[in-house]
Amino acid sequence: MTDSVLYEQRDRIVLLTLNKPKARNPIDPDVIDALEAAVEKINGDTSVSCVVLTGAGDAFCAGGNVKEMQERKGMFGGSPVDMRRGYQQGIQRVPLAMYSLEVPSIAAVNGPAVGAGCDLAMMCDLRVAAENASFAESFLRVGLISGDGGAWFLPRVLGITRAYEMAFTGDPISAAKAETWGAVSQVVPKDKLLDEAFALAGRITRHPPQSLRMMKRLVRDGHESTLPQNLELAALMQAAAQHTEDQREAIDAFLAKREPVFKGK
Repeated sequence: MTDSVLYEQRDRIVLLTLNKPKARNPIDPDVIDALEAAVEKINGDTSVSCVVLTGAGDAFCAGGNVKEMQERKGMFGGSPVDMRRGYQQGIQRVPLAMYSLEVPSIAAVNGPAVGAGCDLAMMCDLRVAAENASFAESFLRVGLISGDGGAWFLPRVLGITRAYEMAFTGDPISAAKAETWGAVSQVVPKDKLLDEAFALAGRITRHPPQSLRMMKRLVRDGHESTLPQNLELAALMQAAAQHTEDQREAIDAFLAKREPVFKGK
């Protein structure tokens, strides 16, 4: 990993921290590379069962660089063909990486999540927000659309009506409103944010690692598949799960009324 995104493993949980607090943690090329590399590493490491994603400093993620938009630099520069390629080879790697993440993910939203930063939070499976957090799908306010996958993720989190409201108005919503809308699991004091996110992650990681990864894929793919397709996938995964050592350990521990010890096998 690079200093742009800090990677720290605690037991079966990886904490990823966007680490450009002076710039409010924008999604720039360094961050894109680091997030993609982190997902690849986690997918290949069965000692990891959950990811917590947060931002350093007072903001979760400020999204794109508005100054570069004005100056037509970076992904905002070049011809229309150049821009299209820039998005595909740049920021659009983030939603593809987050979608491919095999373990559950929790966004610990410690402050404003703006534009692409709002979308990044929505790319996670769950969200825990500090009381001072806010969410803004603010692309239209600078004359843009959500080119980073937000139009795909947002309605899946909020439902189509709330997604339309956020996308069409660009207005920020508070953490409290995000909770009433179902966008976040809970709102907590800022100084308790990581504790609560890790507590939630702990309730997830207590389960057999391989079965947990299969459960995530089964639920995720249910959005896009027919019922017969999802049932077929479930049958295949159930057969695989019941041939793991950890599933046998889960049964033995349950019947013996003891804590299981899983090995990821």
